[in-house]
Amino acid sequence: MEISEDLLCVYSAEVTERNGSYAVEVPEQEVTLGPVQTDTSDQVALVSTPVTEEVEKPEQSKPSNQPPVDEGEIREVEIEDMGDQGDGIARVDRGYVVFVPDTELGDRVTVRITETRENVAFSEVVKRSD
Repeated sequence: MEISEDLLCVYSAEVTERNGSYAVEVPEQEVTLGPVQTDTSDQVALVSTPVTEEVEKPEQSKPSNQPPVDEGEIREVEIEDMGDQGDGIARVDRGYVVFVPDTELGDRVTVRITETRENVAFSEVVKRSD
């Protein structure tokens, strides 16, 4: 999956049906690089991912506008996609994106979160599963 440098946000949302069409709401806090322009067209990518137990278990210890991971936190993740710079992409609670260097699609690894941002986190591999 190629990720544009013009990317305004990455988040998970439900697609809802409204009057014969489909809608995805973009919460204001998800757009961090500037306001959404209502008089222009924007590109939206829908990436379907299976609901896993991890997503189904709500992690209510943090408000929904806060990253669901903390710097220094250890997580076991599966690489679901590859970024345009070759980093693995894993998704955790609420579809939050974690970039994982030196991994391949399908790898299951234990990572330490090294940096968090509102919409993405960066990590390092601390253990590779056999």
